[in-house]
Amino acid sequence: MTKESSYTAKLPGPDGLYDYTPDEDAIWGELYRRQMKLLADTACREYLDGVKLLGLTPDKVPQLLDVNRRLNETTGFGVEGVPALIPPSRFYELLSQGKFPLATFLRRREHIDYIEEPDLFHEVFGHCPMLTNQSYANFVRHFGETAVGLGKGYSWHLFRIFWFTVEFGLINTPQGRRCFGAGIVSSPSEAKAAMEGKACEFRPFDLMSVLRTPYRIDILQPIYYVIDSFADLEAIVEQDIEGMILKAKSLGDFAPAFEAKAS
Repeated sequence: MTKESSYTAKLPGPDGLYDYTPDEDAIWGELYRRQMKLLADTACREYLDGVKLLGLTPDKVPQLLDVNRRLNETTGFGVEGVPALIPPSRFYELLSQGKFPLATFLRRREHIDYIEEPDLFHEVFGHCPMLTNQSYANFVRHFGETAVGLGKGYSWHLFRIFWFTVEFGLINTPQGRRCFGAGIVSSPSEAKAAMEGKACEFRPFDLMSVLRTPYRIDILQPIYYVIDSFADLEAIVEQDIEGMILKAKSLGDFAPAFEAKAS
């Protein structure tokens, strides 16, 4: 959230609408169709219901005004357009206000399979459908409130909670293990890897374990934590987060399940 972006944020016009080109509409449609085909039997019902509630289609890049209105109507959450990379303090502040920060640019065709920084497809297609679920939306807001209250010294460990839930979370369902994390549902390679489970490990969600688990953003995830319900997710931030982070720091991190990034 701190390095320079290779993309420029789009700005809305006087009417609040963003001007997306026909090529950007085509890229959105290609991404949407590819992911929805993959997710039909891999995403949880709450996510798929959320796509319908938001009215997302492959025809055009969605407008933030429409996404914001539909979220407000379902859970009272909202969105706010931001540059691709914002400081963690601003990120947490927006969440605490019930606003999910959304990058407004769409990836270029040369980055259609993978983009390291979050773009509008990752944000809207990945994050926003789950925000139509009240327990999930409550969790995200309370997570932001907790982060704002604790401050900078706790930020790194707090984001591990976010990483293994909002970004790369899985949930047990009567139909089997299903994905809901935005980093999985918006990525073809991650969705296949997470659901095939050939080169990764699935662990029951345990807050202390999550707080001690390092991760890398530029690889397929070797570890996923699995919750049993979205009510369980909401209960995470009702725990003594400050005390648990202090304990996690004293215990130290688990050995990384990946190789160090080449410098």
